[in-house]
Amino acid sequence: MKDNNLTTASGRPYVDHEDSLTAGPRGPILLEDYILHEKMAHFNRERIPERVVHAKGSGAHGTFTVTNDISKYTKAKLFNEIGKQTPVFLRFSTVGGEKGSADSERDPRGFALKFYTEDGNWDLVGNNTPVFFIKDPKKFSDFIHTQKRDPRTNMKSPTMVWDFWSLNPESLHQVMILMTDRGTPNGYRHMNGYGSHTFSMINSNNERHYVKFHFKTAQGIQNLTGKQADEMRSKDMDFAQRDLYESIENGNFPKWNLKIQVMTEDQSKTYHLNPFDLSKVWPHGDFPLIDVGVLELNQNPNNYFQDVEQAAFAPAHIVDGIGFSPDKMLQGRLLSYPDAQRYRLGTNYEQIPVNRCPYATNNYQRDGQMRIDGNGGSNPNYYPNSFDNIQTDSSYKEPAKQLDSVLADRFDRNAEGENDHYTQPGNLFRLLSQQDKENTINNIVGAMNGIDGPKREEIINRQLCHWFRADVNLGMAIAKGLNIQIDPSLLR
Repeated sequence: MKDNNLTTASGRPYVDHEDSLTAGPRGPILLEDYILHEKMAHFNRERIPERVVHAKGSGAHGTFTVTNDISKYTKAKLFNEIGKQTPVFLRFSTVGGEKGSADSERDPRGFALKFYTEDGNWDLVGNNTPVFFIKDPKKFSDFIHTQKRDPRTNMKSPTMVWDFWSLNPESLHQVMILMTDRGTPNGYRHMNGYGSHTFSMINSNNERHYVKFHFKTAQGIQNLTGKQADEMRSKDMDFAQRDLYESIENGNFPKWNLKIQVMTEDQSKTYHLNPFDLSKVWPHGDFPLIDVGVLELNQNPNNYFQDVEQAAFAPAHIVDGIGFSPDKMLQGRLLSYPDAQRYRLGTNYEQIPVNRCPYATNNYQRDGQMRIDGNGGSNPNYYPNSFDNIQTDSSYKEPAKQLDSVLADRFDRNAEGENDHYTQPGNLFRLLSQQDKENTINNIVGAMNGIDGPKREEIINRQLCHWFRADVNLGMAIAKGLNIQIDPSLLR
């Protein structure tokens, strides 16, 4: 990349500074146009706003090393040579708890990774699960409200949680995973990480493939049982952070093996599952894992607040050779994540050292809270102009997307063909060992026993219907654990 290329604040070179991404020459602007969002959101925040506190997390610096050639799928420079190393920062977190919550809570775990590449920073922001509770971003705030505190009691509410899940059957796959012992991993080193969303890769021939990212722990999967997780809350609320920190300090550097699944554009149009549905996985039998490289964490931050607390990730931050997909949840995160970081850390959050691109950045963003880079000096703050030499490099231009000629409307996310929420959760349960099945049932019964109030029976029965549709034996076992009598003849 040339030092005077036009770039985003994260260092990604781009070409179209003046024309928005639209569906046709006169069509509407697409939500995916992150350059538009970055320009306008930054402009809207050039006056100093307040910030908020971030949730509890742990993190470390490390390296990513390429071990296999995937150049036929992507031209991304960090993958262009076997043995190449790229600096990274990885932040783990719990999702629903506050900063002082326990590391052993039953909760998904965040797995947010920042690659410092020569074409800008690439943020791969996922979880320790390959799916999620919802598949439309419009539902996100409602879902998170149920994971936080009841507005009346200011306490966590199993009733809110299960009411939402029972009314949204697309949650069942993630709920099934959460209720297994993988919902309480034994620290951060012993769990996998996933990009979760469907992304795309673009190769040097401008051919696009869709991909899923998997980080498989080299330490092996280890989980706590529900009882062990409860005991850990009283013994060491920070056990996962302590384990990560002490392992790295002692030279026992944790590693993950990066693998990808690849789907062609033609396959995406005919595959029997919606490949852009975040509540579904791609079966490995159809799309086998392909080895890419090794991620190693080998350096603890010198200052927790400086790096871990101020680390800011956004899936909008991609690099040349990596792209998006029609995944609705991913499309929603492209706008909401950078906006949350601007609110939390200020409009210049990408100048904070842990977030700063180590290579040249050039743009026309100015002013705002905590501007620490000289603020562009006496250079113009508008484009085009007759004075500076910032230029675009057409080699970074992405290939056009072929959008189907369909009616723009608000489509039912669970319409016919998109409403099988039971096959994959049921298959997952049947794959578990007998001990894991028993643990999962006990975890579900324990969690659902927290449902209370006048709607208790209604919520429990509605959720039981989902469990039965996934697997009859699972439903019967949960009903028995909740002391609910089910007539087996009704299930025939």
